[in-house]
Parts: sequence; structure tokens; C-alpha cells
Amino acid sequence: MLSLSVPGKSWLHRLPASFKLLALCISSMGLFALQSWELALVATAIVGLLYASLGRSFAMLGLSRLKPLIWMFVVILAYHVITNRIEDGIVISLRLAAAVGLATLVTMTTRLDAMMEIAEWLATPLYKLGMPRRTLGLAFAMVLRFTPVFIQKGQILAEAWRARSPKRTSSRLLVPLSLTALDDAERVAEALKARGGLTKPEKREA
Repeated sequence: MLSLSVPGKSWLHRLPASFKLLALCISSMGLFALQSWELALVATAIVGLLYASLGRSFAMLGLSRLKPLIWMFVVILAYHVITNRIEDGIVISLRLAAAVGLATLVTMTTRLDAMMEIAEWLATPLYKLGMPRRTLGLAFAMVLRFTPVFIQKGQILAEAWRARSPKRTSSRLLVPLSLTALDDAERVAEALKARGGLTKPEKREA
């Protein structure tokens, strides 16, 4: 399994996870309140500068992780060109790029255990209602861990399709991709069972 976080000792790595997540929430709300493309462009440029402040290699890695969004931007812009609302399409695309870029930046500079501590603290009311701590923590960790793996396997299937067929990739890839995800889930479930599952063993009376 791959991790979304990138080890480092930069100024952003040293900031507390709680501060970064709070700043991300506030920034995201501010981004989606922007109505002009000029302000949205400035916001996107600021996000780019944040990446650049952490080094060229880090910035290039962050950019590579945003590549899957390119087609989304193309679709958004194409729709707004057809409906004669080009400026709205540019604003939406820039806001989305800045918001996703910020979220990716926070994820790349924050350790998984720090993320889990925040998630567990936020879920304290659920724990009081009876939700097991291990269940939520493990679910959160697995989503972060398996997301890049799932994307990578989708890319491998797409490359295999292009190598064997002159036709463009189609929705048929969803079937083998879904089967792969189910197979991974089954293996993880078997591994969890072999290690005692999610519930703590009951204490036996002497």
C-alpha cells in the first residue's frame, strides 16, 4: 500500500495537523465564495507558490497527483463554452484546482497518525454513542492508504487496454477494476480476521 504523505522537514510539515486542517476548511469556504476569475486566479497562484516554497521536486510530485483532474476541468470548460458561460467555467475550474491543490498539499505534509488523531477527536460524540474507536480509526486509515493504490490499478488497466486495442478506453474497465477492489477487500478482511478482527477479545473469567 502507498501512503499519500511525503516525509519532510519543511515549514509546512512542522505545522500542527489541527492548524492545517482548520486553515484548509476556512480557505475552502473562502475559495468557493469567489465570484471573479481574477480573484480565483490569484488564489490558484498562491497555492502554486505554497507548493514551490517546498522545493521543485515536491511541487512536481504535487502536480502529478493533480493530473487526474485535468479531464474534469476539460469537461467543465467545454460545458460552459457550449452554454456561452465561459467566465463561469473558468472561475469554477480555478476554484476547484485551488481547493483540491490545498487539500492535496495538506495530505502530503501531514502524517497519517496525526490525521487519525484529529479524526478520533472529532468523532468523540460518536464514541459516546457506542461506536468502537478501532473501527472508525481503521476505516479512516484504509481510505487514505488504498485510494492511491486504487487509482494506480485503474491506470494499469487503462494502459493494458491501450496496449491491446486501438480503441479508446471505455466503461468496460469498471468491471475488472471493481473485481480487483473486491479482491483486495477480501484479502484485507482475511488479514484482519487472522489478527483478531476489530473487536477486542473478551476477558475470560477465572
